[in-house]
Amino acid sequence: MMRYSSLCSSYDYGNAEYWNTRYLEEAGASFDWYQRYSALRPFVRKFVPSSSRILMVGCGIALMSEDMVNDGYVDIMNIDISSVVIDILIKSRAHIPQLKYMQMDVRKMSFFLDETFDSVIDKGTLDSLMCGTDAPFSASQMIYEVNRLLKPGGIFMLITYGDPSVRIPHLNQPGCCWKFTLYIIPRPDFKSAVDSSSLRSVMEPVPLTENGLLPPEYVLQDPESHYIYFCKKMEG
Repeated sequence: MMRYSSLCSSYDYGNAEYWNTRYLEEAGASFDWYQRYSALRPFVRKFVPSSSRILMVGCGIALMSEDMVNDGYVDIMNIDISSVVIDILIKSRAHIPQLKYMQMDVRKMSFFLDETFDSVIDKGTLDSLMCGTDAPFSASQMIYEVNRLLKPGGIFMLITYGDPSVRIPHLNQPGCCWKFTLYIIPRPDFKSAVDSSSLRSVMEPVPLTENGLLPPEYVLQDPESHYIYFCKKMEG
């Protein structure tokens, strides 16, 4: 997998037309960014009850929502900026009533009322916006909307290439109050040169400093790891 900085310099991932063109070219072939559900399942099950009303933002053509239904989840609303991929999914997933689909920009989700969802899951959408034009403003709009749509105590699960120094400032924008739990997992194809017995468990939360940074002594097992933020919406 390419480095995040390389992705940003190569494509305009924040643009709807880019995705419409790509999905037309790929003819609906499934693809999961970053991690498959099998790797994320222990984290999802820990923080997101199967009865939750879930919003999957930037769903793309990934299998994660379908895998979650197979794992007992019953109500997942999937949105994507690409009208092409939503049309594909409405037709191909029509036999799965637990999944619903709408074409929507994650920065403008006014269709939904405040405090509609128990959980919002993002696997790469914020990263895509950070590759687009006016990235800081786009990221702010998305976080504002996610916070608005979550019920108090709800969970925003963010899977990203962004370490705390570049993601916590966006998450902690005015009007948002989160309690963070962070996990860091290697890429699926990463092969460690270190003896596996000496590696820390990926299920161990990673402590953050008072400034929301990784401890200075923390060493990544994989230099291109994925960061999983569980952001619990707190009262004002």
